[in-house]
Amino acid sequence: MSTVHDLSAHLEENRELITNWMSKKRSEVPIPIYGSVDIRDSGWKVAVVDANHFPAGFNNISDQDVERLSSLLKDHILRQNPECKWVHLYPESHTRNQGYIENVATIKRLIENGGFRCTVGSPELDSHGSLDGITGPLVLDMVVVEDESLLIDGQKPDLIMLNNDLTEGMVEGLGAHQVSPPPHMGWQRRRKSEHYACLQEYVDEIAEILNIDSWHLLADWFVSEGKCLEKETCRKILASEVDEFLARITVRYESLGIDREPVAFIKNDSGTYGLGIMAVRSGDELLTLSNRKFKKLMYSKGGVDVENFLIQEGVPTNIKTPDGAPVEPVVYLVDGEAASWFYRINPKKGEMENLNSPSAKFHPYSEVGTAYGEHAHGWHALIAELSMLAMGAESLKQMVSAE
Repeated sequence: MSTVHDLSAHLEENRELITNWMSKKRSEVPIPIYGSVDIRDSGWKVAVVDANHFPAGFNNISDQDVERLSSLLKDHILRQNPECKWVHLYPESHTRNQGYIENVATIKRLIENGGFRCTVGSPELDSHGSLDGITGPLVLDMVVVEDESLLIDGQKPDLIMLNNDLTEGMVEGLGAHQVSPPPHMGWQRRRKSEHYACLQEYVDEIAEILNIDSWHLLADWFVSEGKCLEKETCRKILASEVDEFLARITVRYESLGIDREPVAFIKNDSGTYGLGIMAVRSGDELLTLSNRKFKKLMYSKGGVDVENFLIQEGVPTNIKTPDGAPVEPVVYLVDGEAASWFYRINPKKGEMENLNSPSAKFHPYSEVGTAYGEHAHGWHALIAELSMLAMGAESLKQMVSAE
């Protein structure tokens, strides 16, 4: 069986064509200020399995990438707001998550390296003078909401940069500001399935350019809506849908000579932080789940009810450490460009499992890229940048629907 990587030379031969196509597509949508994607690479398929518009984890980037990230951030901000001198970073309220706090501190450093003043804080964090990160305290600024504005020392920042995914709803004080990413891309409105619907269109176009089957660049998926899983009837319907989905993947695997049992990941269609995720190999697994596991599947950040599920093809990782631990590339992008990589490694998980757990370790590309990152600047970068195009297309649709 041939793999996507067998076509790497073909990809590079078409680099100029792809670059020109990408430039044209970027001019048609509002490109995100930043984002991150989790990639699964099975050899026969390279696919984005999660896309974050309000990324955490910047603390895991390499110091060698700071200059480029800061430069791209500066270019994006000044293109949108040429007079911008002051950026206020609005974070989540994770006061005890040192990794997240370090992420915010790193974003602040990137902004300041771009030549901007950067303040950090939110009304929810006003009772904290600082937060303890991994390398030291993150000093917070007192934020006052006045009418539709956020004020720091009575002054209004030029730009509000959100690192808050708005799962629990809109926050006050953003109405009179330029805000990036735009609040309409928060999880109070956004759906994972909308991203994959937009991504499908771009993947199909790039696959046509490269004359390959787009199936190799996107995980199969569908949405199961209105599932009241506390009721047996809803569970049975979902189980039947999953069986039909897995059967279609089995046919595809057999046609390509892929000797493996397909897996379906069931995810909350609206949410983040790896919550509400379950892997199954048949619909029967859903029917025999305990109530405790069903509640885990229906759990989401902020306690928001889960009724719509994204069912996604599980893509195993063929990237392994020398001792066999599975590896997942994570690409960080600024202004639509793949600019930094790290690798999520989890020795306590298998090649098909969700690696995003407390046992995960993170290694930047600069340290381990020669070991298993040889394709990072090829297929991984391509699909990550396609994901940012899709995020821009999502944003455009959200703006139109709000009118």
